[in-house]
Amino acid sequence: MRCAIVNLGGLATGDLAAPLREAEAILMEAGRISRIGTLDAATLESCDVVVDAGGTLAAPGLIDSHVHITFGDYTPRQRTVGFLESYLHGGVTTAITASEVHVPGRPKDPAGVKALALAAAACFRDYRPGGMRVHAGSVILEPGLTPEDLRELAAAGIWLAKAGFGAFPTPHDYAPLMQAARAAGMITTMHTGGSSIPGSSGIWAEHVLASHPHVSFHVNGGPVAMPEPGFVRLVKESDIALQICTAGNLRTALLTAKLLEEAGQLERLLIATDTPTGSGIMPLGMLYTMSHLASLGGMAPEIAIAAATGNNARVYRLNSGILAEGRDADVILLDACAGGACGDALSALRNGDIPAVGAVFSAGVPRFVGRSRNTPATIRDVRVAACRLPMDFSAAAH
Repeated sequence: MRCAIVNLGGLATGDLAAPLREAEAILMEAGRISRIGTLDAATLESCDVVVDAGGTLAAPGLIDSHVHITFGDYTPRQRTVGFLESYLHGGVTTAITASEVHVPGRPKDPAGVKALALAAAACFRDYRPGGMRVHAGSVILEPGLTPEDLRELAAAGIWLAKAGFGAFPTPHDYAPLMQAARAAGMITTMHTGGSSIPGSSGIWAEHVLASHPHVSFHVNGGPVAMPEPGFVRLVKESDIALQICTAGNLRTALLTAKLLEEAGQLERLLIATDTPTGSGIMPLGMLYTMSHLASLGGMAPEIAIAAATGNNARVYRLNSGILAEGRDADVILLDACAGGACGDALSALRNGDIPAVGAVFSAGVPRFVGRSRNTPATIRDVRVAACRLPMDFSAAAH
């Protein structure tokens, strides 16, 4: 499929090093971005679909790196069907599992936790709710697992390992398995903060430093944050990516961003939601946290966008998250508000408002243009300008 977006009002790249770029149009082919800049009439004529952005802002599809996947588009925690597709309407084109810990009666023996990770990954290999990419299958580290088990899982395609819910005597006991998972080539993640489910324990800075995961999950609390001196330790004593989540503590989310900015290490800041949980389902959660950073934390809104996109992509080794030639064609169009008379999307974030998501492109395919079920989409003339495909762009297409 060849798809073009024209009449852009701005472009946020998701790249922390160059977060804004001048461009009038984006060309997407075979699921990748092939050109950014200007497009001539012949190129537009050759497209299957041309979408008029109506002066809105193009940004990378948001990457929520902390979603509690189970099986299918269903969460037993909130007894809700279709939550992932709802997140797509909030601009999230990629969801990364925080482990399948919410599966009812989840196994805890070595064979069971291995089987759970393999089954979850397999179920989402070809299943894309509403077009969203879902990276499922994170092995939950439990006593009895061995380095050989982790190597076996890695060979079978499991690339995520999670510490925090295992039945270890103390959180320090995760360290050997975390190091073995890293050695096997996995991205390692660790619960940070107070206990969130029965049987688990609080995990503080000293435990995270001992295990040295790639990502300190919801460092601002899930929902209870660690003692404040721990934030300084994680920033100064490690290179661990620090993930702040909508379902956590807002004050320490702002503190984390401030400490990383002062250290000149904002590439370590990741935005996610940590949902569905007791905090609920948050289709607009990523946008809320971005607006909090920009309006309350004084962060440039294009940097907040990068923390929700390119930073996650770099840590999780994804080809999405940055608008550049050769990257995955996951793109969203953002407007200041549904009426189109409130300024631009970057100003909306700076003011603490939630931009309207006018269109979502996943792997270069338009998933909705105009009004959506869950988000008041822009009315500033975002439309399909030319379409020769029998597809309904008013709803998410599979």
